[in-house]
Amino acid sequence: MRAVTVEPGRSGTLTTADVPDPTPGEGELLVDGIAVGVCGTDKEIVAGDYGWAPPDSSYLILGHESLGRVRKVPSSSNFQQGDLVVGVVRRPDPEPCGACAHGEFDMCRNGQYRERGIKQLHGYGSQAWTVEQDYVVKLDPGLDRVGVLMEPTTVVAKAWEQVDAIGNRSWFDPQRVLVTGAGPIGLLAALIGTQRGLDTHVLDQVTDGPKPELVRALGATYHHADIDSVAKQIAPDVVIEATGVGALVFGALEHTSTYGITVLTGVSPKGREITIDAGTVNRDIVLENDVVVGSVNANLRHYHQAAGVLARADKEWLDRVITRRVPLDEVDDAFQARDDDVKVVVELDGTG
Repeated sequence: MRAVTVEPGRSGTLTTADVPDPTPGEGELLVDGIAVGVCGTDKEIVAGDYGWAPPDSSYLILGHESLGRVRKVPSSSNFQQGDLVVGVVRRPDPEPCGACAHGEFDMCRNGQYRERGIKQLHGYGSQAWTVEQDYVVKLDPGLDRVGVLMEPTTVVAKAWEQVDAIGNRSWFDPQRVLVTGAGPIGLLAALIGTQRGLDTHVLDQVTDGPKPELVRALGATYHHADIDSVAKQIAPDVVIEATGVGALVFGALEHTSTYGITVLTGVSPKGREITIDAGTVNRDIVLENDVVVGSVNANLRHYHQAAGVLARADKEWLDRVITRRVPLDEVDDAFQARDDDVKVVVELDGTG
């Protein structure tokens, strides 16, 4: 079969290669791949900056944003042939740590977890793949074109779960949310904000292309002014930060409402410096009971939450978030950025 492969640690090794067909182990599903999404982590792996091949392999099959259709099920299974499914990315560490032992493997304490398509496990970027029944989630059949958005939706489902957990330490009745960044994570965070009935605002730097209209189509408000003026005007109760840009992070922190919650989902690059008044930031957080929390990855609970989010969403809107679909044999093109890109996916089944 054909698969998207790379040699981790070496740039210029991205290719579509012939690899052995997968053989399901005991209790595993055999799944025909439909598509995989391309995200910043994939681009870091392709650039040679990140990623680990399985211990017994010189290459890594890419792809952690998966979508597939079940071809074969074991004798005892809750799945059926033809089910639309998404595979979970992370696996608990083998020890395991306390968090992993309790199913909270997204919060692994010792870093010994493994991840499909990223760290020590082959990904889902192949024409067929196998997966353990405990690490796969069934999707609404109507999501066959857009279910590849499931994994990024799990990231923001977890972020919103963090908002709820923190808010519930006291009385909390949020009305306004500001999402910084209108990439896939930001748009999906805004989708959940609108599904919750919140006054939802999205800040990004572009003034044309698909992003502003995608935001407005949600019933949210799009902004492209500076963070200080936008955040001061809105005074958001919740901020979902999806860029990792330092100026946006601290600008949002400065202007949240009292008892504001900021969830950081964007990873900042190293080496970029900004000047901040750390004393003022600390004073505001303390005197206003503000909270800042980082959030990454997702566990099985978040996958089920995300499946519900996508099932309730407008399928046409979700389809518009996917701005390019690239055939498997032209995978290089999926990693060439274009101005109007939002989400790019690689099609594994050739259906178009």
